[in-house]
Amino acid sequence: MTYWVIIGASMLASLLVSGMLKRRFRQYSQEPMPVTGAQVAEMMLRQNGINDVRVVSVPGHLTDHYDPVSKTVNLSEPVYHEASVAAAAVAAHECGHAVQHQQAYAWLTFRSKMVPAVQLSSNLLNYLMIAGIFGLSVFRSPTLLWAWVALFGVTTLFAFVTLPVEFDASRRALAWIDRSGLAATMQHRKAKNALFWAAMTYVVAALGSLAQLLYYVMLLLGQRRND
Repeated sequence: MTYWVIIGASMLASLLVSGMLKRRFRQYSQEPMPVTGAQVAEMMLRQNGINDVRVVSVPGHLTDHYDPVSKTVNLSEPVYHEASVAAAAVAAHECGHAVQHQQAYAWLTFRSKMVPAVQLSSNLLNYLMIAGIFGLSVFRSPTLLWAWVALFGVTTLFAFVTLPVEFDASRRALAWIDRSGLAATMQHRKAKNALFWAAMTYVVAALGSLAQLLYYVMLLLGQRRND
């Protein structure tokens, strides 16, 4: 019962934050800006002395991301083409990651180094889940439960390391928007609000992951007491 309460609460919080994020972006997509998201990205990169990063359009909605391997700022089609407060905020945020990469921002560097361990942990967790389908219960074996807690701990740590990376990228984005003269006070507030709700999706995911991890730890401690 405790597990399902945690899952239910996490899903509810995620849905509420996601819904608010989508409403804010719809609202701020109606607020005009003098340039498109793609132009904002190009301007921010160049003004930060970054000339080896390309700005490209990718399919989907809220699929925006920075790829440090290919050195591309990938903007969803609406963000790439629209000239709105929402598009400017998202584009500047993703360029904030490019600036972090250029300046070797410590949290981004740490997060990047964690990626192989996180991928391995996620794959092993999937294998353990598949094993459970075939009757090998992780939660009845102390050894397997130890493995589950350790692997889940890696993914939870990654979720929390992501938070300062995302908040710092938003901080850099808003500071640049102010310096560039693109946003008046009212637009700054709206851009800040849009990025706040985007960051809250990461906060909810991290807290949900932590709650699940603590539940697994309690199961493990309970097994040790019974032994």
